[in-house]
Amino acid sequence: MIVKAAKVEVKEVEEEGLICFLEKQVLLFCLNYIYAGKLVGVNDTFVKLDDAKVVYQTGSFTSKGYADAQSVPGNVWYVQRSAIESFGAGK
Repeated sequence: MIVKAAKVEVKEVEEEGLICFLEKQVLLFCLNYIYAGKLVGVNDTFVKLDDAKVVYQTGSFTSKGYADAQSVPGNVWYVQRSAIESFGAGK
């Protein structure tokens, strides 16, 4: 049995995805860790976070902060885009 794939039209939307979070707080769910911080840079390979933290316990998403978030050395951190599983607005 041969199954044909349906045609899909792909539209590129400006200012969508990670770019729309530039200069805003983000929460990045990655393969091994969760990172939070202000998104200040995006390229094809990495994203750059200022005031970066590794979030070990988010706690309730409705609470004001994270239950356990540790600042990284230097407060600036680069995260490989290929490791990001999902992302959204941070606290």
